[in-house]
Amino acid sequence: MAWTRKILRVNLTQGTCVSEALNMEWAAQYLGQRGLGSKYLISEIDPRVDALSPENKIIYATGPLTGTMASTGGRYSVVTKGPLTGVIACSNSGGYFGAELKFAGWDMIIVEGKSPKPVYLHIENELAELLPADDLWGTTVWATEATLKKRHQDPLLRVSSIGRAGENQVLFAAIVNDLHRAAGRSGVGAVMGSKNLKAIAVRGTRGVGNIADPKAFMAAATAGKKVLAENAVTGQGLPTYGTQVLMNVINEMGALPTRNHRDVEFEGARKISAEAMHEKRASDGRAHLVTNQACFGCTIACGRISRIDETHFSVETRPEYWGANGGLEYEAAWALGSANGVDDLEALQFANLLCNEDGMDPISFGATVGAVMELYDLGILSKEEIGLEAVFGSAEALCKLAEMTARGEGFGKILGQGSKRVCAKYGKPELSMTVKGQEFPAYDGRALQGMGLAYATSNRGACHLRGYMVSSEVFGIPVKTDPKETAGKPEMLKAFQDATAVVDSSGLCVFTTFAWTMNDIQPQIQAACEGDWSQDSLLQMGERIWNLERDFNLAAGITGKDDTLPPRLLNEPCKTGGSKGMVAEIGKMLPEYYSLRGWTPEGVPTAATRSRLGL
Repeated sequence: MAWTRKILRVNLTQGTCVSEALNMEWAAQYLGQRGLGSKYLISEIDPRVDALSPENKIIYATGPLTGTMASTGGRYSVVTKGPLTGVIACSNSGGYFGAELKFAGWDMIIVEGKSPKPVYLHIENELAELLPADDLWGTTVWATEATLKKRHQDPLLRVSSIGRAGENQVLFAAIVNDLHRAAGRSGVGAVMGSKNLKAIAVRGTRGVGNIADPKAFMAAATAGKKVLAENAVTGQGLPTYGTQVLMNVINEMGALPTRNHRDVEFEGARKISAEAMHEKRASDGRAHLVTNQACFGCTIACGRISRIDETHFSVETRPEYWGANGGLEYEAAWALGSANGVDDLEALQFANLLCNEDGMDPISFGATVGAVMELYDLGILSKEEIGLEAVFGSAEALCKLAEMTARGEGFGKILGQGSKRVCAKYGKPELSMTVKGQEFPAYDGRALQGMGLAYATSNRGACHLRGYMVSSEVFGIPVKTDPKETAGKPEMLKAFQDATAVVDSSGLCVFTTFAWTMNDIQPQIQAACEGDWSQDSLLQMGERIWNLERDFNLAAGITGKDDTLPPRLLNEPCKTGGSKGMVAEIGKMLPEYYSLRGWTPEGVPTAATRSRLGL
């Protein structure tokens, strides 16, 4: 049955921790993690609630394969209403925290209300208690984790916490576990901070022993690992270069958003690429990259561990940053680098360390810096207002703005509101490269037409991981499609979105889908979970989850008019490269997408669709 069948409900207002039975009817419809967590959230809060009010709830959800022998089975999701976007937020994280929560005997934690004082939640198997966190408030993620491990005399304690960004209500604040793994997007850390909840610390020794068919599961998991090992992407590319393998590839396609999407090629891409991370520095003879690293149960090991140049201006007098630590992944390297024209690899690493240390989404942070630099370039923002010269390409400005935002100092308080609010504040809303308030990831929606549609229709705002059309448009997985063409993209995107919802709900990592199809995933779920989990039922479940999220967003005030892209991508053609002259052709694809989804021309699920999916 794979589930523990237990939920921990934490009421911060009352200071109580209560065990509840998992709703198994819902589990049969939504599986776990993203799907099941979203079902609980949507059933328990008003979609119009202020995201930072006590009435919002935040849910930590595992999947039925979390903590099992399935490769990458270490994921957990944080589900809430996002303060950055005003829509449903589901942010996924790896590391070891999710598995530990499962080992302690819990499928989910539902946190509600607001504590009158800072607290942290300590869980040891069935024992759960709220403890004072006054001494932790105002400290970083790194300090919080070290303090709690020492306090409980347990080096194997797994900690998920917020830094000062979450406390200061930075709207793109993240929740960080295992020092540099994060539920990073949509501002979930700000919701945690609004509740005066500093951390959740978990120790579990029960393990996961309730698999429906252990022999079949072990056979399916072993077969899956073989497929991952033999695939060029998951067996070679990602372990060697990580997601950063994409930097030069996307740049050479003319699809790398640069200087707030003014350009689609970055002349400094090579300097901040995966290849550059492998090269020895002239300053100390060391390579930036130290090693790769895996999350719990992962046989891919795409994570990066890096060591910053000790002579770099950002850290030359700060030895606390000299050791090996979480390194750059593609999205962070793009957002901190190309998005604002910075080609200083060590400056990117320093800003990335600050995002890990104080809990900030590097995508939204870096993209917001890009918008600020354009406002500065246009003369709308001045040195006096920002507190520094914010010219495109300034590594010094990037590093300083990261510190100011993490600490909530000066202009950092404004930058911490995200680019939508910053650009609106200064009279240039069109310069915010966002959908539904969330900043774009590292692919230009003009050069990759399918990704443009994915951004526009994503339920959590601009996101690449809700329907990773790059797989088809760049890698040819599962089939090669022309990135410049719109034909066939709505159908493929819908399939990607539904399948991804299944993966996100299972406890597995979406990176497995570079190699796995449903033929590899379905047998693992079927063997682990009781019930019927045929491919057809799983894909219908994915569609059910997508429509459930859509229902929440519609009730929260989102309409079909929000399924669009910024004017720059719709009206300003790419200037150079293979995508020269192209704009995003959303208008050609959206009506077909709505029709395939079973929605009205206004983007609302029809009664027939809702009935078919059991909504």
